[in-house]
Amino acid sequence: MARMTNKKRAQTNKLLWEKANSSHRQRWQVLSQKGYDFYLNEQLTKEETDSLNEAGMPTFTINRITPIVEIMKYFVTANNPRWKAVGATGDDVDVAQVHSDIADYCWYHSNGKSIYSQVVLDSLTKGIGYFMVDIDSDADRGMGEVVFKKIDPYDVYVDPASRDFLFRDANFISIRKNVTKSQLKNLFPEFVSKINKVSGGSDSMSYSQRPSTDYQSIQPEDITMGVNIEAEDDNIVPYYETYSKKKHAYRNVFIKILPSPVQMQAIKDEVSQKMEEATQEIEVQLKEKMLSIQQSLESGEVIEERAKLQMDRANKMSQQALQEKELQLMSEAQDSATVIDQKVMTEESYKILSQNEDMKDQIIEAIKFYENRVHLTCTVGDDIFLYERVLPVSEYPIVPVAYMYTGTPYPMSAVTPLIGKQQEINKAHQIMLHNANLASNLRWMYEEGSVPEEEWEKYSSSPGALLKYRQGFAPPTPIQPAPINNAFYTITQEGKGDAEYIAGVPSAMMGFTQQQSETYRGLLANDEFGTRRLKAWMGSVVEPALEHLGRCFQMMAQSHYSVEKVFRIVQPEAGQRPDEEKDVRINIPIYNDYGKAISIFKDYSSARFDIRIIAGTTMPINRWALLEEYFRWFQSGLIDDIAMIGETDIRNKKQIIERKSMYSQLQGQMASMEEAMKDKDGTIETLQRQLVQAGIKMKVGEASGEVRKNVLQTEAQQKLLRGLLKGEFDNAKKDLQREMNTIADNNKKDKT
Repeated sequence: MARMTNKKRAQTNKLLWEKANSSHRQRWQVLSQKGYDFYLNEQLTKEETDSLNEAGMPTFTINRITPIVEIMKYFVTANNPRWKAVGATGDDVDVAQVHSDIADYCWYHSNGKSIYSQVVLDSLTKGIGYFMVDIDSDADRGMGEVVFKKIDPYDVYVDPASRDFLFRDANFISIRKNVTKSQLKNLFPEFVSKINKVSGGSDSMSYSQRPSTDYQSIQPEDITMGVNIEAEDDNIVPYYETYSKKKHAYRNVFIKILPSPVQMQAIKDEVSQKMEEATQEIEVQLKEKMLSIQQSLESGEVIEERAKLQMDRANKMSQQALQEKELQLMSEAQDSATVIDQKVMTEESYKILSQNEDMKDQIIEAIKFYENRVHLTCTVGDDIFLYERVLPVSEYPIVPVAYMYTGTPYPMSAVTPLIGKQQEINKAHQIMLHNANLASNLRWMYEEGSVPEEEWEKYSSSPGALLKYRQGFAPPTPIQPAPINNAFYTITQEGKGDAEYIAGVPSAMMGFTQQQSETYRGLLANDEFGTRRLKAWMGSVVEPALEHLGRCFQMMAQSHYSVEKVFRIVQPEAGQRPDEEKDVRINIPIYNDYGKAISIFKDYSSARFDIRIIAGTTMPINRWALLEEYFRWFQSGLIDDIAMIGETDIRNKKQIIERKSMYSQLQGQMASMEEAMKDKDGTIETLQRQLVQAGIKMKVGEASGEVRKNVLQTEAQQKLLRGLLKGEFDNAKKDLQREMNTIADNNKKDKT
């Protein structure tokens, strides 16, 4: 099959995007854009605004959607996600812990918390948000860093046939962006000549049908031209990134690693020592054999020729035994020093290895298997090819977070079910305000020519105004507006509750309650019940997506961080300053005496482990509920007071814990001293009984006096030490009591 040209690759890229840009996707984007507009308080179309203005009605809106979306976003993104790496073997446990630190490092330097918040906001308002794992090749002075990114959902085009909620079964995922030529040149300075060949500007992709003058917010599709310092205008051109999966052949190779020259020399020295012992043993056996043959010859049991033949045979057998022994010892020593290494390599690398004369005999087994690799093709315009790369991941580095998954790449947002109720609330408020305006600004019915119209129009609504009409005409009569239907008041009152019910966000979650809960536990119960729908979404969609994101990051990180590197990790501690800092090192080379690297400590690239998301880590923690639980555990004896204090946010809790630990140590020392005194008293009594039984009463007195003297001296020393320890003990106890009283007072104030 003929190789595809670069121009053909570019055309294929655009063709895949056109197939993904189906009528279904266009309809989804229109609905999605409408939900996002409602979140931004863009809730009236131009036609609706013109119609209201023509009728003299107000055009304001009562936005109930934005507060609901914001509180939902808060509950989902209150904390950073935490991944747990589980090592496949015992050797991988340390590296698995290191991976958790690396993930935290990359998340922090990518401003992951902000990215996470934006992705969830896209999911709530547009129906879906996207994470992306990428490599910033220019970071760390060209060494590169793995980074987390956010992608605009309207730039992502997924294979319409995909039915997996993470799009793992998609044949392709395309990203199309409208970017300026100057931006592309800045991103890809090595392709400036190609970018200059892109002709004309691209039509801006927008399905929102939003005229730029009709909305307050400015969105990306509203901008159709850029400006740079070299030219007045900068054409916007379409930029395509297409991700696809292809099977690649790999080999799981088991290789016998032979001892190094240094190891071989050590083996030879060890064998030489053992051969000296074996040689002595065989020589003794040979002498015994020769003596036996000589005795047989002298006694006449064998003739001289037979004896000579037996002696030659014994010599040969001894030499053969020595050779076999040396071979055996060498073989055993080499086998003990030989290591079986397992490596996964591409089929091409395996062919090169198997053709190497020095290595092919060391290959024990090579198991062939196939694994997906993601291919990335980047093009500009209709036919300009930039590059194609094979990414070191088996899954798409683009991770979706859908809100209401519909079995297609076109999920529904949290805002969409609220649009009708929001329009109802807006309409009811507009009618009520319009009726109030009519009631405060009366309309008049008069005969034509009976009043000076300009004067009446100017002063008819002024308090205390004197209005005249011409004689001979009937006086003008006011037209009272019809009383507003009470149903409008009901609509406005119930509309707020209906919107909260549809979204699953009660007023208590937003802090808007007309009545207090009976008890503190009642508040906690309301909080628990009110977040159940959000927790269901977290458990079924968000957390699986974060877990998949963690695995994509693992594959990208293990491939990229293949050389020695030191990560500076900062771990903030609640209520404590300064933050805890530590250095994490990976791929540490181990050198022999000759300065040659012979192994790697904490080999990050080859470690095997799986990734788990710790459920509920991103949701807010009710500190009062947690502290109350710890207090109950402390009262029941499940934990000690040190464990309880450690979970608080007290700024000086570290010092409190240290004083509490010293307090416990002093108690233990005093208890040990009391036991020692009891042992001394028992020793005196035992010695007295032994001496009395021996009948040496005088020596009893002397021995008892000497012992008593020593005991009294020891007691005096211990008494002094006990006094000092008791002083420290009392001081520590008083300090700790003051701290605990302060904590109790603060808790009472906060609860109040």
